[in-house]
Amino acid sequence: MPGCSTGIAKPRQSPLVEPSVAATIVPAATGKSFVARAGQHIAVAQRDGGQVVDLFVFTYPEADEYLSAQHTRVSSGRLFPRAGEPFLSNRRTPIVTLIADSSPGVHDMLIAACDPMRYQLLGASAHPNCEQNLATAMREAGVELRVVPQPVNLFMNVPVRPDGSLELAPSPAGPGDRVVLRAERDVLVVVSSCPQDMLPINNGAPKDVDVAIYDP
Repeated sequence: MPGCSTGIAKPRQSPLVEPSVAATIVPAATGKSFVARAGQHIAVAQRDGGQVVDLFVFTYPEADEYLSAQHTRVSSGRLFPRAGEPFLSNRRTPIVTLIADSSPGVHDMLIAACDPMRYQLLGASAHPNCEQNLATAMREAGVELRVVPQPVNLFMNVPVRPDGSLELAPSPAGPGDRVVLRAERDVLVVVSSCPQDMLPINNGAPKDVDVAIYDP
């Protein structure tokens, strides 16, 4: 069920979920919130390909727990879970589970959400960013934002080189690629179509993405 947004929702049929499920467009460089009840599926899908999505998940309505990348890495022993494995909260309990991934499987849980200082350091001011998209989406949903968690950067390509250094490379996700999660609790999901256009991660420019919340 769609929540509040920073843009205008444009329902349409998504080819990435069941034909009867209407997807909502998250416009390029903006964020949107969605409520998913326990057991519902959350599909995040590419429209044009090559777009990074910052995903944040909070318990709803309290928002006193959130998806924690660091706790998830410890539990899974991997940089990113495999299909069938859960993402854990900051209290080490499952909050969502990855159930399907039709993309090349390239995602990230190391890089912080972009914020105003990130763009100032890159030489830009007043640039849209994922941290502010999160804050706006939470405020419009009527939920207090107490902390900005490490996001799950869906479709983000961050190769780790042999010397331990990181590369910020273009996303290899193609049109129609999707990730599907199952809500293990009632959750508020915030999706930010990453506004980064000063580095190559979004293949040159931010793009719209699709989100659908539905009963399996």
